[in-house]
Amino acid sequence: MVGIGPFITLSIVVSIMNGPWFLYAWLGGALLSLIDAMIWSELGAAYPLAGGSYNFLKEAYGKDGAGKMMSFLYVWQTMIQAPLVAASAAIGFSQYFCYLVPLEWWQQKIVSGLVILFVTFLLYRKIESIGKIGVLLWMGVMLTMGWIIFGGISHGNFLAPVREMNEGFQLSHLFFVVLGQASVKTVYSYLGYYNVCHLGGEIINPGKNIPKSMFISVIGIAVLYLAMNLSVSSVIGWKEIKLLHDTGRTDYVVSTFIERLYGHKAAMVATGLILWVALASLFAVMLGYSRVPYAAAVDGSFFKIFGRLHPTKHFPYISLLVLCAMAFLFSQLFKMKHIIDGILAMRIIVQFVAQAVGVVLLRNRKGTNNLPYKMPLYPLPVILAIFIWLYIFFSTQWIIMLYFLVVFGAGLIVYFLYARYNKQWPFK
Repeated sequence: MVGIGPFITLSIVVSIMNGPWFLYAWLGGALLSLIDAMIWSELGAAYPLAGGSYNFLKEAYGKDGAGKMMSFLYVWQTMIQAPLVAASAAIGFSQYFCYLVPLEWWQQKIVSGLVILFVTFLLYRKIESIGKIGVLLWMGVMLTMGWIIFGGISHGNFLAPVREMNEGFQLSHLFFVVLGQASVKTVYSYLGYYNVCHLGGEIINPGKNIPKSMFISVIGIAVLYLAMNLSVSSVIGWKEIKLLHDTGRTDYVVSTFIERLYGHKAAMVATGLILWVALASLFAVMLGYSRVPYAAAVDGSFFKIFGRLHPTKHFPYISLLVLCAMAFLFSQLFKMKHIIDGILAMRIIVQFVAQAVGVVLLRNRKGTNNLPYKMPLYPLPVILAIFIWLYIFFSTQWIIMLYFLVVFGAGLIVYFLYARYNKQWPFK
């Protein structure tokens, strides 16, 4: 699912990368997503169950051993980072809404909260109805992206940012530091290519369709994101984008882009479509992640209350309501730049790096004869993924890494108390 990420991070990345070099960060995000998709594809095809990473970690580290702890820690961090993702979409919605109706900061917070409540209402129903809503939202997303790309191709100097990439470019220690900081923002924009794994139990022919869906998503999103950013920067120019960011006027940079090409009325229509994109990404995030605590609770590895289904609509309503409530809270408390860093810091160690190591453990223990999908060039993708993810983790702010350690440490304490009470590993 194409999300709100590229609409709200372009100016941030340009300001960090000092001009047209921002394209290196976007290309790096695409490369990492493609490599990481190989890991997700192998795991998703082999273990197509609701919950995604929860099941992958449990299988890789042992159902009756350390896998109990790893899967619990994944669900624990999901209870934090999934609402952060939802909050980022809601805040992005409120930022672009300001183009239509100028709002004070506290009014923006009200709008963010109302968006969370509205999506909760949309998701509080049977999965069959949700599928129809998802298709409708997806159509709006593709229309928006297509309009932006067409505008850049037909009115802007589409290749100018590419030509400028090498102007004054020098490899240095500082470049890699800045690239890491910018990559935190660009990778955030790509997140979501693996959402199909969270619904693995509901996918027909998962051994074939999960990897297929994953690579189509990554390639499609990469092409759309890069084309969209080239379009915007070819019309406005990276120097002006940076200036707008420095003066705090780029909360709706794409609206400014459309206004410059087609006028204010067209920009209002485009802004409405971007609000549609924010709504669609929030919808997809909460749909997928609400199944994670539920799957863990049904499996006996998380608190039982999250395993309850709605008595008539048959969906995990407790899990959905708790995640939406936390998303509402986060949307009121935090700023976008802190949320983006927090999302990645929460995921990288427990989810992305742990899964990459898990693939190696599973191959050594079970072999590859029964794998529906085998990643090419193994183990190179695993090594690259671990290295790049750690590079991005240490590129986040030190306070964000500290927050991760606090959440991770608290999760360990809660797990050992939970495991002792239920006589699970290592107390079994």
